[in-house]
Amino acid sequence: MMRKTSPAPGLLLALLLLAASLGGCSAVAFQQPRPAPQPTPAATPQPAPSADEAVERETSEPYTGDLSIFEDPARAEKLQVERVLDVLGVREGARVADIGAGSGWFTVRAARRAGPAGAVYAVDINPDFLKHIEERARKENLPQVRGVLGREDDPLLPPASVDAVLILKTYHEIAQPVRLLTRLRPALREGARLGIIDRNGKGDDHGVERDTVIREAERAGYALAEEHDFVKGDGMDYFLVFKAR
Repeated sequence: MMRKTSPAPGLLLALLLLAASLGGCSAVAFQQPRPAPQPTPAATPQPAPSADEAVERETSEPYTGDLSIFEDPARAEKLQVERVLDVLGVREGARVADIGAGSGWFTVRAARRAGPAGAVYAVDINPDFLKHIEERARKENLPQVRGVLGREDDPLLPPASVDAVLILKTYHEIAQPVRLLTRLRPALREGARLGIIDRNGKGDDHGVERDTVIREAERAGYALAEEHDFVKGDGMDYFLVFKAR
């Protein structure tokens, strides 16, 4: 019969040290600290308007209410929206920006005219409005609609991206209109048209005088190309069309 022998004390000590070492490595492997989440970068503060950009007048608070206010069934006829599209030169394949898009009322009409080969940028500073427009575009099968979360002083459109721009019943809400129009210019393609439809007013009453708009647009580097008043049926006083100088 063979007699069992115990391992030598030195060997036993070595085995114990090896086991402890392996166990420690395993614990370290499973207990590595997770990287700390990175903070969300703060929005870059925008400098105050320069002397060339500043305006000394009141503006209206941007509308944040029920979007159904823009969806009067008779509005297309009152505003003569198809004629507006004609004046702006919106045709198949056109690239259009709707600044202050709201419910997307004009956005979807421009998208239908531009067709699948075109593009319509729905620009607004209200993210909830943009979500509404994007959902509307999905329901109406208009993949050419692209939402853009702009700023009050910059539409944030890509360079050389648009053939036509419309600011419909929104100009009186723009806090820094000269700066916004200046920053819009790089987005305009050759021959692009900028349309502004609004009503006369004091700035803080959801209207702004026609002459004020013309002066501010000229300061931003635009020239008045055409003027129309057929939009009066929708309660608007003027339709101004500008081109970059």
